[in-house]
Amino acid sequence: MIMRIDVITLFPEFIESSTKIGVVGRAFERGLIEIATWNPRDFADGNYRKADDRTCGGGPGMVMMIEPLRRALAAIRAASGAEEAKAIYLSPQGTRLDQAKVAELAQRDHLVLLSGRYEGVDERFLQHAVAEEISIGDYVLSGGELAAAVLIDAIGRLQEGVLNDADSAVQDSFSNGLLDCPHYTRPVRDEWGDVPAVLLSGDHAAIRRWRLKQSLGRTWLRRPDLLQRVALDKKTRALLEEFQDEHAGKTMPGRESGD
Repeated sequence: MIMRIDVITLFPEFIESSTKIGVVGRAFERGLIEIATWNPRDFADGNYRKADDRTCGGGPGMVMMIEPLRRALAAIRAASGAEEAKAIYLSPQGTRLDQAKVAELAQRDHLVLLSGRYEGVDERFLQHAVAEEISIGDYVLSGGELAAAVLIDAIGRLQEGVLNDADSAVQDSFSNGLLDCPHYTRPVRDEWGDVPAVLLSGDHAAIRRWRLKQSLGRTWLRRPDLLQRVALDKKTRALLEEFQDEHAGKTMPGRESGD
């Protein structure tokens, strides 16, 4: 079944433009994913199509109003046939997005994404129409469109048939809880260094071993917190210890440092 993603946003042109390029653009062109945008202003009353109002209690900024959002969600439900569809709100207050969550969402047939703006969305809409809140990091953006685009890209590339080589997704950082290994291409020899000999050996078992060791080592060096979440068996732990010994030798005084 083709995945459908509906995005409620005050700036549909942003989402529409971001879905025309790269992996998501390819998925869209191949009919592997459907993406539709819904502007709350199209569902607002009055000549000015007002979809936001001042914060109750005073203070700076505007808040997105309930009714235009409720009507937009109703239109999505009617168009998709998903009568109980609830939205995912892109919010800095949400659960931090990680690859496990991306993989979970990628298995769903239908997603509704809500991109907030200004001071946010009326809390009553969030309580009644939002299933979960997701954050792409501990910082604040001008709106949820960038976050929605990030989520769409991460989910889109996991759809079957999107990547030219399905193994690409398997080798990505975080796919197995670890960071990705280093990658090289031609030229083999360069003034900034040579491609590791093992990658040119044709020994696929040795190459897999080297890549796993480098992946473990990079994770240990750059994101040790991730290792705490990964269950390492005896062989994998030995590989990590081998990397650590090699790294210690490279960083000893008088020796060149590096991965």
